[in-house]
Amino acid sequence: MPEYAPFTAPALHTTTAGLPQLDVADELSALLRETTTEPRPDPQLEALTLAVAADLPVLLWGEPGIGKTAALTQLAATLGLPLTTVIASVHEPSDFSGLPVVGDDPAAQGVPMAPPEWAVRLVRAGRGLLFLDELSTAPPAVQAALLRLVLERRVGSLRLPPGVRIVAAANPRSSAADGWELSPPLANRFVHLQWTHDHEVVVRGLGGTWPRATLPRLQPERLAEAVDFARRAVCGLLTARPALVHRLPSGETRRGGAWPSPRSWETALRLIAFATAADSSRDVLSLLVRGTVGDGPGLELLASVDRMDLPDPEDLLADPAAADLPERGDLRQAVLDAVVAAVRNRPQKSRWDAAWALLVHALETGAPDLVVVPATTLAALRREDWDVPASIEALAGVVSLSRRADQVAARSTPAAQAGR
Repeated sequence: MPEYAPFTAPALHTTTAGLPQLDVADELSALLRETTTEPRPDPQLEALTLAVAADLPVLLWGEPGIGKTAALTQLAATLGLPLTTVIASVHEPSDFSGLPVVGDDPAAQGVPMAPPEWAVRLVRAGRGLLFLDELSTAPPAVQAALLRLVLERRVGSLRLPPGVRIVAAANPRSSAADGWELSPPLANRFVHLQWTHDHEVVVRGLGGTWPRATLPRLQPERLAEAVDFARRAVCGLLTARPALVHRLPSGETRRGGAWPSPRSWETALRLIAFATAADSSRDVLSLLVRGTVGDGPGLELLASVDRMDLPDPEDLLADPAAADLPERGDLRQAVLDAVVAAVRNRPQKSRWDAAWALLVHALETGAPDLVVVPATTLAALRREDWDVPASIEALAGVVSLSRRADQVAARSTPAAQAGR
């Protein structure tokens, strides 16, 4: 028989310092993982953090590889919450509804539904961030099992503690592997945030510095005011637009996103209150509201909120010189139109003069074109015995110039069409 040499382990390649190459590779990998964070305005990250603070389930929609999982990992670390990741698509419905466990006397004691190990860990910890990943690749049976988890926070016979927050992530069906549309009952339980990448954030993050996720600073003295403001905003819109209370979209794809229902309006109310108490920006509020009731109803609600912040026309007429007009052009136009409407409803010489003084103030502090329409309408309200105020001279040039520009545009349009 041939003789074989005894097996000997190959020698590890070492560096000049005597360290094994794999240890050096691990050290290099550790250096690459070392990053820092910095405060940086990021509306989508602030919207996510605000919804998590409000204890509402959030669903991040985005293409693969844009950092949804990384954002959740960094959020959990920043908030000091243990992160539990559950890949929804690789689980069975019983993993969320619970496995039946037969006891000694099922007829007397029933059959309890045993929760999975990850749910038990969350209950023991008393707090945590539950991350349901790949939600759009979960089959309908699994989505149905998730309904109770997302809404009632129950897994089998176990109830998750209040300290557990729920965030999910999904890819659009076009980019998901064997993707499914989200069922309407499950979709209506989430705040839907469209997650996109900012190239500046990515470049700076790859350089070692990422944005920092922090909980919103709620102002204790504004809590009652924030609740009242949110209720007036939502109830005022739904009173004027009752058809928006419940509107199930007709298309399957849109049903898997944000749409208005009594449940989602309650969520929107909660988010408006939190955003008001935290003094969040309008961009953040827009992401949250549109991600809860949909783009159309959400934009109507935002417009309603904007109108609630506008000054009272009567206060402006009482002291035009001290008027604090909005900076945004559309809001300033709405205020000036409301003042002219107030004069039309109760025409008096003093109110007419005050309105002209306000228009002059608007001309001096903002874009001239915004006063053209209100000035023209206000001029038409003049009574025969009302003297023309001296302040109107300041507006005459703007109105005249605007009319000439309109006349030139009207003459040039037929000529341009004839030359085609």
